[in-house]
Amino acid sequence: MVSYLGSKNMRHNYKNLKIWQLGITIANEISDILIEFPKHERYDLSSQISRCSVSMPSNIAEGSSRTDKSFSHFLDISLGSSFELITQLLIATHRKYINEKQFNQLEIKIEEFQRMTMSFQNGLK
Repeated sequence: MVSYLGSKNMRHNYKNLKIWQLGITIANEISDILIEFPKHERYDLSSQISRCSVSMPSNIAEGSSRTDKSFSHFLDISLGSSFELITQLLIATHRKYINEKQFNQLEIKIEEFQRMTMSFQNGLK
């Protein structure tokens, strides 16, 4: 698939996008952390956290096959999932499922993902 920067009918190779790569990194780190969550959270908070983290790069991948206008909508969904993820991680920190250091390291990466994604999205318009 060829990507023509600046074209309104542009398609993107999502695997080459830094936002997708960072989203994958975040999803994988979340997966590693969730192994340590209490078993009783498996279908509640843990499941929600997992779905949000997977949604971030997944929506970028799906949207990359669309027109820029449609892609922007998928980026909105990805961003929404990232903000939801921070909220859920704050709850997990409060419940002592993750420590402050883990939270802070993830928050830094998620906020970088948000900045990069918003900047990329602004370039589509």
